[in-house]
Amino acid sequence: MSAVTIRNLPEETLRALKVRAAHHGRSTEAEMREILETAVRPANRVKLGSLLAAIGREAGLSQRDVDTLQQLRDKTPGEPVRFE
Repeated sequence: MSAVTIRNLPEETLRALKVRAAHHGRSTEAEMREILETAVRPANRVKLGSLLAAIGREAGLSQRDVDTLQQLRDKTPGEPVRFE
């Protein structure tokens, strides 16, 4: 698990964070984790895999179509981009 250091956090912000954590019955550290998690991974976010599956269903793709596409796709590993 990674660790993050936040420098130059105003004292007022830290106090507000501690109050918020106490209100939710969590430690300040747990409250910060929750805030960050909610900010970068909101519950209502669009999940790419689910979105692609829905598009396939709307287009009327069957499992047989998907299997055929899997057989036809190029399985050669990609080459890194060169900026020369």
